[in-house]
Amino acid sequence: MNETSFFSRGEPKTLGSLAALCSGVLEQAEAGDLPIDGIATLERAGPTDISFFDNPNYEHELAVTRAGAIIVVERYSKLVPAGIARLVVADTQAAFAKVGAVLFPAAMLPSAIGGGEGISPQASIHATARIEDGATIEPFAVVGPDVEIGSGTVIGAGAAIGGGCRIGRDCAIGAGVSVQHALLGNRVILHPGVRVGQDGFGYAIGREGILKQVQIGRVIVQDNVEIGANSTVDRGAVRDTVIGENTKIDNQVQIAHNVRIGRNCVIVSQVGIAGSATIGDNVAIGGQSGVNGHVTIGDGAQIAAVSTVAGDVPPGARWGGTPARPVRDWLREVTWLREMARARRTTGGQE
Repeated sequence: MNETSFFSRGEPKTLGSLAALCSGVLEQAEAGDLPIDGIATLERAGPTDISFFDNPNYEHELAVTRAGAIIVVERYSKLVPAGIARLVVADTQAAFAKVGAVLFPAAMLPSAIGGGEGISPQASIHATARIEDGATIEPFAVVGPDVEIGSGTVIGAGAAIGGGCRIGRDCAIGAGVSVQHALLGNRVILHPGVRVGQDGFGYAIGREGILKQVQIGRVIVQDNVEIGANSTVDRGAVRDTVIGENTKIDNQVQIAHNVRIGRNCVIVSQVGIAGSATIGDNVAIGGQSGVNGHVTIGDGAQIAAVSTVAGDVPPGARWGGTPARPVRDWLREVTWLREMARARRTTGGQE
């Protein structure tokens, strides 16, 4: 295989324009006209690539890099070898993200499997569906009755859009996605394998056995939400499941019925959120954490990875552990247990 990437380099951008994009400062003003058409790691970068450096552990790679320019914070700028342009910024990760999005815009959305535009003759579109001009429906996608799809939206190969669903403009619905009983805003991204709107896990357990409870709510996904591959969002039981605008959800996340997630949240992979939990705005939940049903996590709270949230979390709190509690308490307990175990080993297990 001769190609090193599935994403082709586009029209070069000047380093000066990239500096303006990320509010950076070029330490060598004459480097403003340098053409940049790619991004790469330090060890793989070439003369028309831009890379970044924000960790002294990679200083050995920085010393031999062939990159045309380096994004760097002020305190590390002197480590960049002579002859390489230095773009000094306040936040290297944020700057690199902005630059990457401009140089490789096609990589920001799930790739179209078929590569074409418009409605494929191999797609199944119900006669009552309303699809705006400029939308793309790929082969073997199924669009049900009374569905509405906005312009600029791509429905990937093999995706299934259930009857009555609304999908806004400039959305990217990946291959094999299923959407039922749901309303999606604009610029929503659903990566391949996402399931939205299936019934929630609701049962009445008693003397008569296990009785399935009806699930008649919807899923509301607001603007600029992104949901990672193979994640699931159950529809509400008697109220809606809601995901607030600009929230980003990683792969393999489970969101149960009636959950309400606020704006600008970050939920990392393998998180499970049980039914009727409420997540405030600007909340971050680390990977493999579990959130119990009917609890509330306040605005701005942070939950450490592999935690179990069994009760309400105050706004702005930083909690972790099982069960989750304030991080300082958790770390103090872990330290005490470690010291107790060390003491027992020293005394041969004697009390």
